[in-house]
Amino acid sequence: MSGIGTEVGEVRVGPRARVYTEGWQSWSPATWYALDQPQHRPDLGWEHTMRFRPGTALADDAYQAEGVLVVDPGDGAPARAWLPADPTGEVPTLRARVRGDHVVVTAHGAAVRTIEAPDGAAALAAAGDALAAGAGVEPLRLPGGVWCTWYRYFEAVTDDDVVRDVAAMDRLEVPVDVVQIDDGWTLGVGESLARRPSFGSLERAVDAVRASGRRAGIWLAPFLVGRDSTVAREHPDWLTGDAGENWGTALAGLDLTHPGVRDHLVRCFAEIAELGIDYVKLDFLYGGALPGRRHADLTGTEAYRSGMQLIRDAVGPQTYLLGCGAPLLPSLGLVDAMRVSPDTYHEGGQDGSVGLRGQLSLEGRTWQHGRLWVTDPDCVVARPSFPPRHEWAEIARRSGGLRSVSDRLDELDDAGLALTIDYLSDTPSIEPLVGARTTVTGGAA
Repeated sequence: MSGIGTEVGEVRVGPRARVYTEGWQSWSPATWYALDQPQHRPDLGWEHTMRFRPGTALADDAYQAEGVLVVDPGDGAPARAWLPADPTGEVPTLRARVRGDHVVVTAHGAAVRTIEAPDGAAALAAAGDALAAGAGVEPLRLPGGVWCTWYRYFEAVTDDDVVRDVAAMDRLEVPVDVVQIDDGWTLGVGESLARRPSFGSLERAVDAVRASGRRAGIWLAPFLVGRDSTVAREHPDWLTGDAGENWGTALAGLDLTHPGVRDHLVRCFAEIAELGIDYVKLDFLYGGALPGRRHADLTGTEAYRSGMQLIRDAVGPQTYLLGCGAPLLPSLGLVDAMRVSPDTYHEGGQDGSVGLRGQLSLEGRTWQHGRLWVTDPDCVVARPSFPPRHEWAEIARRSGGLRSVSDRLDELDDAGLALTIDYLSDTPSIEPLVGARTTVTGGAA
């Protein structure tokens, strides 16, 4: 994409004006900017690939958004939002350039519509309602409280860990409804569902969860593979596009239009369903929408939506799907919940130095909860080695979204256990947090 694009609006602004820019995917920044604030940008190429919109350069002279941009004049005049004319089609790149006391908005790649509202928050609420209606988002549902293995066990998780924590949930009376086994149970991305020997038996872990009366959940990164993986070596024609690097290896996206890839995904998700797993965290989903050559003549967005629909059809409507690292607007109507921020807690960052890095986008995207999906603020970590545990729990609680925790329960101190039980016991509302349901006004720009 190059050039200035099509001018779609101009807004006269005052000194207190601000601009909201939506990001491409879960880990992209999304927030409001005063007109003298620099926009968040990637420092390295892999960061652009894995956290911003691959193949789309960031303008040096504009605030840039993917799909939704709002200008609030800051002087009492109405705010204006720009969003896709077709919420299930291509996602426009939107740019807002400051020109003296005006902001000029341009669109690239897809037609847009505009909405006017009394202020910025109302404009985002109206945009959310319009997107949900246009994409046919079904009534939303909560899965209950979730316990996740990741932030305690990382890739070293075993079936014994899961069985032990399930027993602790009962003994300590922790109100967990879903036990989600995160990354660490497979040999790696591009190894289908081959189990990591050190994990033990996935069947044993799932059976223990279900025998306790809880739902079994699993982590998968279905839309990308390691370039040195079995799938990549045996099926190089399945690959499309650079997907960055993780797990110590270069990554490639999968061509979701290729019949072999589609058959592979159906088999994998049929096996997941046969195990009795009905909660699936789909991670690193940006790999399905990368720019690149494909078997069928579809864009990245079209290929991604076809892949997500394939998964939904394979697991059935009863399975709860959580998107993560996912292109946001292309996921409309295809997931139940969506991570709306980067990871909160990282090994080595337990002192809190990076522990609240998800706060900016989580708070920026509060308008999405109850409209587009149930928002996922990421897990609360309640052990004493994470000093901002109470602060993060309160931020996550205010987000209104999915409630999940990630500790070995019998290691928690009294304060951590109390925090965990209280957080999971406080059922969030499924209703929107920002503004009431709105009546949308405005037309195509």
